Amino acid sequence: MNQLHQAEFQSPIGIVEIIGTEEAIISILFTEKTEVSKPVHSDSPQVIIECQRQLEEYFKGERMEFTIPCKSTGTEFQQKVWAALTEVPYAETVSYGSIAKAIGSDKAVRAVGNANSKNKLTIVVPCHRIIGSTGKLTGYAGTLTRKEWLLRHEKEFGKNSIPLSNER
Repeated sequence: MNQLHQAEFQSPIGIVEIIGTEEAIISILFTEKTEVSKPVHSDSPQVIIECQRQLEEYFKGERMEFTIPCKSTGTEFQQKVWAALTEVPYAETVSYGSIAKAIGSDKAVRAVGNANSKNKLTIVVPCHRIIGSTGKLTGYAGTLTRKEWLLRHEKEFGKNSIPLSNER
């Protein structure tokens, strides 16, 4: 197995931990830490340096898509869900049911929600763009406060924004 490298950086909504190999990112998650203990350094793997750069651009409203190599591990169903998540455009939201239909499993709404909760590549695989069928914000491993912030952030910088249920 390739050696894993870990780094952290401060985002506008908390510390983000990046884990990767020399070739690919395997995890991008918010932590509940209050201080960065392992900052990205010039001797960090290039893929981790690039990941932080692209995430910082995202937080500035300068990036809507990511080009960093990522590798996720999960079941075949989870992989299908995560692939469908990457098709949801910046600043748009869809329901868990829409993702279930997109992967050909109309009745698997709860399973889609479960797969969404197992996503280890937050923001890059945009699980925050998935909302309840009524437009209500539900479930996000990084906290609902962060989910709401991410959606409002994208709405501010995106062209195709959809109102959240509390804005209607």
